[in-house]
Amino acid sequence: MKKKVIVLLVMLFILSACGPSPEEQVALTATSITATAAAWTETPTSTFTPPPTFTSTATFTPTVTLTPTITATPTFAFPTVTVNKQAHCRYGPAVAYLHAADLAVGDVGTVRERAVYSNWLRIKFDKLDYFCWVAPSVVDLVGDISNINKITPDLQSIGSNQYGPPRNVSAVRNGDEVTISWEQMKMTKDKDRGYFIEAFVCQNGFLLWWTFSYPDQFTTSYTVKDEAGCAAPSYGQLYTVEKHGYSLPVDIPWPAP
Repeated sequence: MKKKVIVLLVMLFILSACGPSPEEQVALTATSITATAAAWTETPTSTFTPPPTFTSTATFTPTVTLTPTITATPTFAFPTVTVNKQAHCRYGPAVAYLHAADLAVGDVGTVRERAVYSNWLRIKFDKLDYFCWVAPSVVDLVGDISNINKITPDLQSIGSNQYGPPRNVSAVRNGDEVTISWEQMKMTKDKDRGYFIEAFVCQNGFLLWWTFSYPDQFTTSYTVKDEAGCAAPSYGQLYTVEKHGYSLPVDIPWPAP
């Protein structure tokens, strides 16, 4: 047993004697570490680079809200008239219509409408609180009437008529003449204004607007020239008239040429 221990110690001594010195062992260790480090796979180190700071150079233009410019619409100026002679103002655009007012020289007013079938003017006179019609020959006109509306009179708007329309209206032809007849409408003297006829008759190849009136109730027929040769047929209407206004019209049974 002692021999085995002695042998082992001798061998350890020999081995330790043959091994590297401490300095050599440090060098070997460093070399080993270097070789091992060279064999490692290099893991890159991420270096964080902050994003660049941008300095805005844009210049912002404010949004401009446009305020519309309001252009004033000029007020239409009605043409004016001044009466140049004593005259009548009527409820329609012809002498056959009812008298509406007396006019004196110097009366002034404004033109509001024109007639469709004549050159008469519908006027609002300063001295009257209603409208009426005048012939252009009895007034001096200032202004342009070309843009003034044309209208036909509304006879039912004038006032009431207590007697009603004419009765038993008939018409006969004798060549180029048509005679219209009707039954007398009995009216009191103070209210009696007779009868009114509005017609379109053919003369010389033209269909003419035609008006006629009787001043009282006692004449109950009227004859008018009416020829052949117009593109449209002739026709007409008859009214009873009293001082307050016109009755409803009655169609005249117009005979063809």
